[in-house]
Amino acid sequence: MDRFEQLERALRTSCPDLELRVMEPMARHTTFRIGGPARLMALPKTRDQAIAVVRAAAEREIAPFFMGNGSNLLVPDEGTERFVVKTADGLTGCSREGTEITADSGVTLAHLAVFAREQGLAGLEFAHGIPGTLGGAVTMNAGAYGGEMVQVVKQVTFLTEEGAVEELDGAQCAFRYRHSVFSDERRLILGATLALAPDDPARIQARMEELMAKRKGKQPLEYPSAGSTFKRPEGYFAAALIDQCGLKGLTVGGAQVSEKHAGFVINRGGATCVDVLALVEQIKYRVREQTGVELELEVKILR
Repeated sequence: MDRFEQLERALRTSCPDLELRVMEPMARHTTFRIGGPARLMALPKTRDQAIAVVRAAAEREIAPFFMGNGSNLLVPDEGTERFVVKTADGLTGCSREGTEITADSGVTLAHLAVFAREQGLAGLEFAHGIPGTLGGAVTMNAGAYGGEMVQVVKQVTFLTEEGAVEELDGAQCAFRYRHSVFSDERRLILGATLALAPDDPARIQARMEELMAKRKGKQPLEYPSAGSTFKRPEGYFAAALIDQCGLKGLTVGGAQVSEKHAGFVINRGGATCVDVLALVEQIKYRVREQTGVELELEVKILR
């Protein structure tokens, strides 16, 4: 019996209500709709379950991979020998106190933005169209249309590698462009408290609709993707560079540079991880050769 089998047996004994899946196809859990099976997946529904999962993995020296909605993730076609812990659909509580919202890490940003609007609290309009969860958004300091998580995160509650519950203030999270202290992927974010501002729900709704209209008009939301494929190079925009190099529509297998937005690699149907990575390398090479700019992936590849 190897460590994963030991972990599975221990968790089924200690947490009989915990959902565990063996050799779970990751294509079901990523917005790219790509990826082979994960050796073992846990889907905790409570913080106590999440704590038990992390502690049990630590005892067996297994480093979990923490994920939310899989909206910024590319998984190899052959799958992964990792213990995947998914918080989306499980850790989804939300509450308000004054002008602050405290939410669990598995809450989607879309739901969180709507909850804030219903409470008459502004500051999350930018996040409404981002297809990720709060935990993932904090990890990568997600942002759009001039807004970023750094602007609203007051406090983050997380688990250490050993399963101890700790907290960091927003200022301690070392937020910068698409980065935070949690980018090392060693700690599981349980939730966060967000500091917002009172506003009229109708005005908040109008701003959300305006940003969503922009998103729908510019982005290929009708196809599976992982959002923006590349980080923004300093002094440039990745999509503009890719477009400048005439790469819209460039295709490898089922993967394509979107003809609607050059910053998106999309799954036109049946795309594999190999297709996406081959296309990414072509894009990086052509942009480097024609502009001298080195593009860096924003999408996380699960190794």
